[in-house]
Amino acid sequence: MKPRAVCTVAVSALRRRPLLGIAVGVGAFAAFRQSAPCAAMRLVQVTPSLLPARALNGLSHYRSQSTLSGLFSLSQADSIMASLNPPQAAPKWTHTPEDVLKLTKDAIAEYRALEDRVAALKPEDCNFESVFLALAHGENKFNAVVEPLSFYQNVSPSKELRDASNEAEVIVRDFGVESSMRLDVFRAKQAAEKNIKDSGKKLSAEEQRLVDKMILDGTRAGLALPDAEREKLTQLKKELSQTCLEFSKNFNEENGVVSFTLEELKGVPADVISGYAKRTEGDKEVYDVTFKTPDIFPLFKFAENPETRRTAYERFENRLAINAPIMSKFLDLRRQIAKLLGYPTWADYITEVKMVKNAKGVKEFLTDLEQKLRPVGLKDRETLLALKKKEHDEKGLPFDGEFYLWDYRYYDRKFIEESLKLDDQLVKEYFPVSVVVPAILEIYQNLLGVKFVEIKGETWHPEVQQFAVWEKDAKDESDFVGYCYLDLFPRASKYSHAAVWPLLPGYDKEDGSRSYPLTAMVANLAKPTPQKPALMRHDDVVTFFHEMGHVFHGLLSKTKFARFHGTSVAGDFVEAPSQMLENWCFEPKVLERMSSHYETKKPLDSELIDKIIKSRYVNVGLFYLRQLFFANFDLKVHTDQEPADYTKLWNELRESISLVKGGNLGAGQGSFNHIASGYDAGYYGYTYSLVFAADMYATVFKQDPLDPARGQRYREKILLPGGSRDEIDSLKDFLGREPNSEAFIQELFGHSSTSNL
Repeated sequence: MKPRAVCTVAVSALRRRPLLGIAVGVGAFAAFRQSAPCAAMRLVQVTPSLLPARALNGLSHYRSQSTLSGLFSLSQADSIMASLNPPQAAPKWTHTPEDVLKLTKDAIAEYRALEDRVAALKPEDCNFESVFLALAHGENKFNAVVEPLSFYQNVSPSKELRDASNEAEVIVRDFGVESSMRLDVFRAKQAAEKNIKDSGKKLSAEEQRLVDKMILDGTRAGLALPDAEREKLTQLKKELSQTCLEFSKNFNEENGVVSFTLEELKGVPADVISGYAKRTEGDKEVYDVTFKTPDIFPLFKFAENPETRRTAYERFENRLAINAPIMSKFLDLRRQIAKLLGYPTWADYITEVKMVKNAKGVKEFLTDLEQKLRPVGLKDRETLLALKKKEHDEKGLPFDGEFYLWDYRYYDRKFIEESLKLDDQLVKEYFPVSVVVPAILEIYQNLLGVKFVEIKGETWHPEVQQFAVWEKDAKDESDFVGYCYLDLFPRASKYSHAAVWPLLPGYDKEDGSRSYPLTAMVANLAKPTPQKPALMRHDDVVTFFHEMGHVFHGLLSKTKFARFHGTSVAGDFVEAPSQMLENWCFEPKVLERMSSHYETKKPLDSELIDKIIKSRYVNVGLFYLRQLFFANFDLKVHTDQEPADYTKLWNELRESISLVKGGNLGAGQGSFNHIASGYDAGYYGYTYSLVFAADMYATVFKQDPLDPARGQRYREKILLPGGSRDEIDSLKDFLGREPNSEAFIQELFGHSSTSNL
């Protein structure tokens, strides 16, 4: 039914380095409706000690505790707001594994019975209320049950509950395929559409959009196919769903390590090393470095020994070789499905409902941008290669004239430090979690006119912080906005990246009252060390700001139907709002407000702020060429008509597009979870949406990014309509004109240029 989550990931608004992403969920019927889940890159490290948990039915369930409140708190709500009770209770999180499976099966049975009733209608009895509205309300009820249940697999400390949640999602996906292929229900929709037209009934714009989208669902599902082909399509879809879920499960549960001695880790900051598990191997002590971003990325950036970086990178790239044959399988299934449905390629099928419209448009966009970026990237590589040669000469290390993947992050950092005298570790000292998180929340609240009120309710873990969200001047229940949950610190078996799940959408209920949204942000912020409190790199600050943009998209949308709520927009637009908001993290007055040195309590000075802003576009060519490599691989495997050696393709494409040598890296495509979990033929969208993000920021916010009036305009024109109208219409309404690429080109290259962007 609705997409379950939205993802960011490797690229966000015009920035130099890859950050996180929000996970766009797959939702109840991800098996047959295009969704946008993905894996971002995780924020950072290990878990603070947990509070004792109370046991219930043999499992651990929790109430919201003060674990996070001890690190940060928000300003107190006024007495009137604090006394208000939300008109909708927060959901319970006390399910057992048995509950998860039973409730899921019950929800499926109830929705199937609804479809049976709709299918049994006589053609003359099919109308908007009896078919489209009935199904919409049924979807709402169904998703309200299954979405939270499928969420457990990402956050629950109980393996039994995670496994049950994963099993429930398999059941839901299979039912999604079955539901999407019901010809009898589709015929009822067709009859209702005809009767609406014949009767001259006037629908609202959103009601008409619901009709159009439900009819399109059936067409894209292949319901016009002959019986035999339709039956084959159903089986292929179920197999595809299960294969993709297996790929993602392997990705989420990967727990490998690579081990080094302290000498081999020379250069890696001590506070990072203190987070590595230490053990004895033979006659020496070694440190186990996990492949999670907070552990492995500092090694890539700081380890002085190139052999350490090479070994780590080769192990990191090949950590999910188990997924290589699974990828081959789901790509083959997609080719078969596209052929049955009559599309030239899977990419054409996917992009039909995106802003770009077809695979040809994607290829033109990527080719045009690569042509512009290549000379910039070649210059970046030349600069970093010279820096590598200088260091190797000084240290007496062999130099073969090549620039490798394991060199990029290391020399990118060194170049910034040397050219801008910008020390990433020093900057981090100005961003304690206890300051940054409440500062960002305050900025959003002031900009968008809302108020977070912390509440103590039941959650899935004691570290989770729970908020009721209200209009800033709330006087009664009608000013309630929704709920927000923040699960910000890493722990074992938790989703290892950053993501926002819109667990409950907002919509109008059958009785005319409102059902309110709930969004949950899952992240992995830095842990405290014995010497320092929990600190955030500037990259992490940008990521958190981005993710909160998705949170507010989910909270502040207000549509009649859940299907169009919040981030339920075209996949190549969904990142644009949050990408736009990243710009705030490069504005001097915002940086000053968000920063406070953990010892001196002083904010960033103007010199450091200037260096941070200048660092944004350093080596921008190599950065974006890396993104184009991912996008081109994604597009090629979804437009090729025949299978290929995808390990060979992955490594060859990366060298040719990214301009860096790979070496013996193995099956890196096994970790490309995006194309298994909803971003298939969609990775281009990260860069494509930057065009809109840059235009929105430059046109409306650049002059005064903290102006509540501009924030209200953004809330009304972009957030509120969600997917209830075409994205281009929301953009034109917000900008006052057609969008263009001028701001994007200016930001990236410093000049305007005619292009296909």
